Amino acid sequence: MQCLNGGVRLSPAFPLSRWLRARGFSAKLFVGGLSYDTNEAVLKEAFGRHGEIIEVKVICDHMSGRSKGYGFLRFISETAAATALKEMDGQLLDSRNIRVHYAHRG
Repeated sequence: MQCLNGGVRLSPAFPLSRWLRARGFSAKLFVGGLSYDTNEAVLKEAFGRHGEIIEVKVICDHMSGRSKGYGFLRFISETAAATALKEMDGQLLDSRNIRVHYAHRG
């Protein structure tokens, strides 16, 4: 990565999404009420139409490996996250009504 006249030039070895995430230019959403059968691919597909997703995580029980019924998505832009929250909160996913909120920053 190089700075040119106040701008940033990224090398192909350092993807834009990784650079933006490192700089805090992303928005993380909490998704609750997931079916125990919902996996990361299903979650990414359902939310991906609202913008570029740079991270998806379905939280699983470490003993059984089964989903705990919630997960997180990180979008590349605040606008995409806001749109996804508005459009997806209360919708059906794998026969369950999901809840979508901004994840707490910590």
